[in-house]
Amino acid sequence: MHGAHRAVIAEVGASIRTYSVDGRDVVLPFDESTLAPAFSGAVLAPWPNRLRDGLYRYEGTTYEVPLTEHDRQTALHGLVAYARFTPAADAAPTATSLTLEHELVPTPGYPWALRVRATYTLNDAGLRVHVATTNLSEATAPYGIGFHPWLSPGAASVDECTLRVDAVRHVTVDERLLPTGTEPVAGIFDLREATPLRGIALDDAWVDVTRDGDGLSWIVLASPDGRAAALWSDASMDTWQVCTGDGIPRIERRGVAAEPMSCVADAFRTGDRLVHLAPAATHEVTWGLALV
Repeated sequence: MHGAHRAVIAEVGASIRTYSVDGRDVVLPFDESTLAPAFSGAVLAPWPNRLRDGLYRYEGTTYEVPLTEHDRQTALHGLVAYARFTPAADAAPTATSLTLEHELVPTPGYPWALRVRATYTLNDAGLRVHVATTNLSEATAPYGIGFHPWLSPGAASVDECTLRVDAVRHVTVDERLLPTGTEPVAGIFDLREATPLRGIALDDAWVDVTRDGDGLSWIVLASPDGRAAALWSDASMDTWQVCTGDGIPRIERRGVAAEPMSCVADAFRTGDRLVHLAPAATHEVTWGLALV
């Protein structure tokens, strides 16, 4: 806790289970006795979003990971979203800060060892998240990361809210929601200004993000009460994914997923924004949540 700010981080997926300010939810909470719905608040690594057919080729070798989204024949959101993270031995938890880490062991589909270290810190501005991933292997690893908080509309419904997404290009997709290219934002995908969400269903990505004077890019879900659940990302990530939760069990349009990512879907196959993480190298990202 920090003043009016309260957060609970689950070990599984290093997920943000609750985050509220003065009792007002910033993210959709879930109970500790239940499975986190729809990747709620989880770390998504070593890739975010979808991987076509669970297959990719890297440095001359083809790898196969298990399919997890069978209707679209994709591997969704990496390998650690439902893995257990444990408190870091060298960073004692405090009332306002917690560091969890997970060592991903090599498998036939992803034969690289990674240490994913996530630090959550509450301050006057909100909840800050910093994740550092180190390649523990002797070979360069393909890598990407993302996160999956569901922004809460508070006492309102999503249809009563507006949404702003700081980006100028929309990622086009095929029927499997895999990327086919990009286009300038237009129509329902132009969310540079606060836009009413009634009648709009999204499960889309944006690139070419825009930033404020502090170098931050934002997604802002504003409610009729004048408050907004907001998520920011610094220059360490330049891709957004937004989902309104239509038809997703246990979500059903109760919140809006605001997902900062280092790369778009299928990056292991396309190479678009893919990180080539050298042995002993560390990749770091920072983002945060706030009630504004």
